[in-house]
Amino acid sequence: QVQLVESGGGSVQAGGSLKLTCQASGLTASVYCMGWFRQAPGKEREGVARVDAYGDATYSESVKGRFTISRDHAKNTLYLQMDSLRPEDTATYFCARRSRLVGDCPLLVDSNWNMWGQGTQVAVSS
Repeated sequence: QVQLVESGGGSVQAGGSLKLTCQASGLTASVYCMGWFRQAPGKEREGVARVDAYGDATYSESVKGRFTISRDHAKNTLYLQMDSLRPEDTATYFCARRSRLVGDCPLLVDSNWNMWGQGTQVAVSS
């Protein structure tokens, strides 16, 4: 079964850290553009970080310097290390795989992210 499964969410105080994991199965995640997105209640889904097939990573301005996206090829896993968390980081976090047909890897939400996990919730209290 081809799927992405996120884990690692939870509740932390501001300034704390969490590490999210996205386990891929039925696909080789390393050959795809993979990304982390988040959606807060009442807000649109937004891109947080993405890594292309060559390992190049980009981040949204709101998380740059605090979050780190990485992969473990052997484990077929994508990670998001989140440090210096803020209350505004509270959201449901999703990992996603981008279609290889489009040949790009932007940090924006569109229909070319064609596989999504179920999400993991992150709550940051002040």
